[in-house]
Amino acid sequence: QPLQDPTTKYPQPPFSRQSQEWPGLTSRMEPRPDHGEESYKGSGRLAGRKALITGGDSGIGRAAAIAYAREGADVAIGYLEQEEPDAQEVLELIRAEGRKAVALPGDIRDEAFCQQLVADAVEQLGGLDILVNNAARQQSAASLADISTQQLDDTLKTNVYAMFWITKAALSHLQPGSTIINTTSVVAYSPPENLLDYSATKAAIENFTKGLAKQVASKGIRVNGVAPGPFWTPLQPSGGQPTDALVGHAAGASGAARGTGRGLCPAGIAGIQLLDRSDLRSNRPKRRPLIQPASMLQKARRLAGFLVMRGELSGSWRRSAECACRLPRAAPPRSHRKCGSWGRDRRRSRERRQRLPLPEARTRSPRRFR
Repeated sequence: QPLQDPTTKYPQPPFSRQSQEWPGLTSRMEPRPDHGEESYKGSGRLAGRKALITGGDSGIGRAAAIAYAREGADVAIGYLEQEEPDAQEVLELIRAEGRKAVALPGDIRDEAFCQQLVADAVEQLGGLDILVNNAARQQSAASLADISTQQLDDTLKTNVYAMFWITKAALSHLQPGSTIINTTSVVAYSPPENLLDYSATKAAIENFTKGLAKQVASKGIRVNGVAPGPFWTPLQPSGGQPTDALVGHAAGASGAARGTGRGLCPAGIAGIQLLDRSDLRSNRPKRRPLIQPASMLQKARRLAGFLVMRGELSGSWRRSAECACRLPRAAPPRSHRKCGSWGRDRRRSRERRQRLPLPEARTRSPRRFR
């Protein structure tokens, strides 16, 4: 394939001024975002897998559903009843690849529906290998005073509670080698001023993902997270961003604001969703950390000695630094220990340091912090 310029690959602003009633539809967006309908080419990496994707009718969930189907997976998508037109388009694309497509409309703010969603997906797909918690609610508010209790409750239930309920119900159906993928966001660690409630839920998703990954690792289940930026999806014109900001959204609120000039469409992140599920991820070579604990301790010891020598420290700070200078070296990796020589060298080094006097401090007064 010929190379493509990423700054012109997707629709570029300025866009027409537009807004929709929540939850919004892809079919009413101008321009329509690219989900990989024409561009994504599969290669059978998920042949025979069975996936459940919440929010699979539009946005990142739609791009993931298309990619999974073209990689050979059967796909069930969850969505709201108001999003039926978009969902039907996705279902047709999945079936066009010769894969089974399952429609599961309903409101995930209801715990009972979340449990039924998983049960129906398992029954109609014949099992479950991949769970993608992607559905989200985002409403922009200029001030904390503008966020009602109802909005906060809806955002928390859609973004956090539903993920908890669906994952809990799905765990008993997931076998070793299965994967859970949660969609978090860059706002989890860099929250904008107009998305306080949404940002808080994304930070919760990030921590839930990390903790759950540790909990189920012994069962052979992978848990990963994807943290995209503000992609051009129905989430934005249906209240997710101020109307004035949407005119230049694809570049102004995302790519160009960071100096790249790129419009961001869901098709651009479909490959990440696939990598987090594909076995290619677990087969990638592992690398050692660039900084080993021993080298970090050595750097701290050198810094402490330097500060003592310059007279920058006095009193208890000086005594602490003197102790740090005499700390023994941290043990190297076990593979580096040879024939017991490491212990002997470590002992000799400690004795040598104890015999050497510490450098005298300069007579000038210590530097004061301003």
